Amino acid sequence: MKDYTSRRVQACSSGGGPGLRPFFEIIATMRDEIISLGLGEPDFDTPQHIVAAGVRALQSGRTCYTSNYGTLELRQALAEHLARLYGVAYDPAREMIITVGVSEALAIALIAILDPGDEIIVAQPCFTSYIPDVILAGGTPVIVAARPEADFEVSPADVEAAITPRTKAILLGYPNNPTGAVMPREKLAAIAELAQRHDLLILSDEIYDRLVYGIEHTCVASLDQERTILLGGFSKDYAMTGWRIGYVCARPELIEAMLRVHECFLMCASTPAQYAAVEALRNGEAAVQEMVRTYDQRRKVLVQGLNEIGLPTFEPKGAFYAFPQVSHLGLSDYEFAEKLLKEEKVAVVPGSAFGGSGTGYVRCCYAQKMDLIEKALERMEQLVRRVHT
Repeated sequence: MKDYTSRRVQACSSGGGPGLRPFFEIIATMRDEIISLGLGEPDFDTPQHIVAAGVRALQSGRTCYTSNYGTLELRQALAEHLARLYGVAYDPAREMIITVGVSEALAIALIAILDPGDEIIVAQPCFTSYIPDVILAGGTPVIVAARPEADFEVSPADVEAAITPRTKAILLGYPNNPTGAVMPREKLAAIAELAQRHDLLILSDEIYDRLVYGIEHTCVASLDQERTILLGGFSKDYAMTGWRIGYVCARPELIEAMLRVHECFLMCASTPAQYAAVEALRNGEAAVQEMVRTYDQRRKVLVQGLNEIGLPTFEPKGAFYAFPQVSHLGLSDYEFAEKLLKEEKVAVVPGSAFGGSGTGYVRCCYAQKMDLIEKALERMEQLVRRVHT
């Protein structure tokens, strides 16, 4: 029988490519034995008052479809939230859609703006779905490497060098998964100026916007709201990964185009989860600040520990990831991760899963209890010593 799968799907790899699937299958079989620094998910429970709001929605019969845009109450609360934090003014009636996580927000944005042959500049290392999403939407990804010597901040000059007559947009993800890098305002402003000069859009994935340490997050929309498609959500900031609530904000004609895609695929995001998200925005700040304080403590311990055991690690300023270098050990990042998992029962993710510029590094997530982080460091040191001798 002939292969009926499309060329676009054949061109996509999921979760870092076929080579990683056996690795993740090993993790699944050893889940009760290992210390996992691999999963990019908060280890906090969703705050109870947010859970209660979702339960109240269920118990009161709020289980029907909402508007395709999402409930007006949530959109209004989100507009107030973004205005308060970043000084951006979005019309909740015409300039935002509540989505099933940021993953859907990115997918519908790309489908809405791309025609075959259109190019999207993508800063790497990046979340594993960025490149497949561009391909599935019919576009062509153009990779610009965020360099280790620049602490994985993408260079505006490199972005400009990648622009061609077919370029339609620039896709950024800061604070960054997998590196924990945060772009300074002046570099983001330079990229916004490039977008203006070359008549491009910017898709800015800011899912980790509140998880920054000792600095302020710059919302790209605050630099150029007209050209920015702002992607965000509740998964990381409020420990609501399984609730699957995200959003996309943009100017009205772009939102209208995205809505056509959204209403065909998903109709609307989960209704009870939308009511929980309202509670998160209105009364969740104390929980956010507590999580940030805890992550910051873990971040310092993990980064210092990695450097001390001989794995050079720059200081991540956002998200909850450290990105140590392992290439000097004479192993590929995949070989190091596999060896660490099998011999020391510590799970990390090979950096090559996040693009070529992540090769030679591994992602370590510090959304894990402090005692387990310290124990993981001890086990990693044992492996490093064996490899060196």
